[in-house]
Amino acid sequence: MLAAAVTEHYDPDERDFRLRVALETADGGRALRALFARFRGSAIDREIEAKVSREVVITHDGRLLFAYAADRAALDTARRAIEEVLRADGLRASMDVSHWDERIDAWRQIDPPPPTTQEQQAADAAERDAETIDTRMLVASSGKAIRAELEQSLLRWAEELGIECTIVEHPHLLTTQVAFTVTGPRRKLDEFAKGLAAEEVASLRAEREVMLSPL
Repeated sequence: MLAAAVTEHYDPDERDFRLRVALETADGGRALRALFARFRGSAIDREIEAKVSREVVITHDGRLLFAYAADRAALDTARRAIEEVLRADGLRASMDVSHWDERIDAWRQIDPPPPTTQEQQAADAAERDAETIDTRMLVASSGKAIRAELEQSLLRWAEELGIECTIVEHPHLLTTQVAFTVTGPRRKLDEFAKGLAAEEVASLRAEREVMLSPL
């Protein structure tokens, strides 16, 4: 809960340094709004407030959090305070610092240094690959007693990710297996596969507990 002076207007001529914060979470918009609300809230954490200059401006555009400061030292102090809040909330974020360049009338990234042309090309290629639409069939083991629960849980997960998901009725699958056909960007299919693996482990553990229960 930061109490830095907050305003929706800023002057680059007065605040030459900018911190940009991108939250690494599936529900970035809601998490960002909640985080920003804490920065502007009335229940102020005095210890954190003391670390952030009142000249630091904190705002957001609906996707990213920004902090603006007249000098680098004030911005670095604000960054450390933001990182403390993120750690306390169990959130991760990528951050970069830019300096206002009057020659080009734009923000120029200085930390981390901008990638070289070759690095940028590789990053662009990886991003294009991650966004490529793909279709996969994924199979997981599940106890008979809780197979329906597993199916519904993963269908909800697919809906949250915004990918297409259908349950596959395959004659060669065992009664303790469930298969899904999923279609969407490859990065989201990777997320779904991780969730599927976690749900598979949880369902098998739950099935054992049901079988061993004396009730």
